[in-house]
Amino acid sequence: MTDVLKCISPIDGTVFAERPALSLEEARASVAEVRAAQAAWAARPLEERIKLVMAGVARVGEMTDEIVPELAQMMGRPVRYGGEFGGFNERANHMAEIAEESLADIEVGEDATFRRYIRRVPWGVVYVVAPWNYPYMTAINTVAPALIAGNTVVLKHATQTLLVGERMARAFHEAGVPEDVFRNVFLSHEVSDALIRERAFNFINFTGSVAGGQAMEKAAAGTFVPVSTELGGKDPGYVSEDADLDAAVDTLMDGAMFNAGQCCCGIERIYVHESLYYAFLEKSVAWVKALKLGNPMEEATTLGPMASPRFAAVVRAQIADAVAAGAVVHIDTLPEDDGGAYLTPQILTGVTHDMEVMREESFGPVVGIMPVSGDEEAIALMNDCRYGLTASVWTADVERAARIGDALETGTVFMNRADYLDPGLCWTGCKDTGRGGGLSVIGYHNLTRPKSYHLKKVTK
Repeated sequence: MTDVLKCISPIDGTVFAERPALSLEEARASVAEVRAAQAAWAARPLEERIKLVMAGVARVGEMTDEIVPELAQMMGRPVRYGGEFGGFNERANHMAEIAEESLADIEVGEDATFRRYIRRVPWGVVYVVAPWNYPYMTAINTVAPALIAGNTVVLKHATQTLLVGERMARAFHEAGVPEDVFRNVFLSHEVSDALIRERAFNFINFTGSVAGGQAMEKAAAGTFVPVSTELGGKDPGYVSEDADLDAAVDTLMDGAMFNAGQCCCGIERIYVHESLYYAFLEKSVAWVKALKLGNPMEEATTLGPMASPRFAAVVRAQIADAVAAGAVVHIDTLPEDDGGAYLTPQILTGVTHDMEVMREESFGPVVGIMPVSGDEEAIALMNDCRYGLTASVWTADVERAARIGDALETGTVFMNRADYLDPGLCWTGCKDTGRGGGLSVIGYHNLTRPKSYHLKKVTK
């Protein structure tokens, strides 16, 4: 019996899209075709691969008017925000611009006797398992540089955003990328795991939950196939006594609430110097109260539903447990809160690290705020977490921010900003956030393997 993957719209709980999943035999055959195409793709000039990839990116941009409402239907982001093409294009364009330098041979030395160099060569078939929360931007982080580096790519997208991989593949194929070079597949978890165990892929990139990352690593155990993971976070912000208060409130609240809080690098806990605490809290509550929860298809909506009622249930449970332990809520339940996917955004005070809402990923529109005495206490609390993706430090002193950053267990340190992915920097994490690194020159190094050449010119 064929498995059918179904995308349930958070707007009204109806089935928005469904696709049959490949059987294991069909999946094996599909990946074999992608593998057979890899050598010829890698043999094309780098400039040609870049041109074709960027043409595919541009073609996705031409689909924006269709993509925006489609995303709202699949995962609930309001149409007013216009999709993801800005970041999608920025990331792909940067990786195209740095490709030649990043993939160039590393010259070790040459004289009359020897020539020695290290070449970056593609792994082969790269398997990209992408999440639903930023489905285009997260996928392009790996798809573009992997193809540019000479790999072929198999993309499996989350069921919640079932149509994204299909649309991306169609765009790239229409732009001239061969169908066997970039392929979207619909797979069950069981078939995906079987392919990994069989070493169908040469490199695996997974973005998603800790449990999902663990499953990927277990499936790949003993195959020696590298697995790169980005598994979310519990990202902190620290507002010091010399911070720009209004800028901190605006950026940190946006980082906590945008996309209904469904962002790996969203702000989930905030530590404010005691001298600014009450002012920060007052302004933050006003900021959140100005949000309009509602149908994401309506232009006035600034906060849509969470992608699934079960995701919202996790957030509700964290809030309820925190309140039972003494936390204080600052936002009254909104009329639009239906007890399902539509969830009132929330600010909590009176929170401690004994509460799950300050320890475990919420992935929803809730943030806890705590006063701190200074840098030392803030650093200790920011590090008191099993995740490590990004951290946001608010101060007027660059050197101070750098010193604080040096003490933080995180993948990225932000000063006076948050919730942004700079493609010139490595996107990486530590602890339970996973391992690996995307974008930047390091992204190319991870999507290729080093091959050393030791060429002796004379034998006498």
